[in-house]
Amino acid sequence: MGLWTLLEGLLLLANALAILNEDRFLVPKGWGMSDFSGGRTKSFKGQIIGLIYATQYLRLPLILFNSIFIIVKFVSG
Repeated sequence: MGLWTLLEGLLLLANALAILNEDRFLVPKGWGMSDFSGGRTKSFKGQIIGLIYATQYLRLPLILFNSIFIIVKFVSG
């Protein structure tokens, strides 16, 4: 596995986290941000919820990275 494949996998994971809908998926499972306010954010589940919300706020850079990956794939084959 090369570095490019690893970066591509991380980008796909970031895309998957960015499209999760809070009301339809996260809150019914108990993964809403309101469930982890206060000092409970230091747990593993709180860290994962923070990661999900961070990727949702960084959608614009994700669009840029996706565009770069698509252009490189078109050029390199």
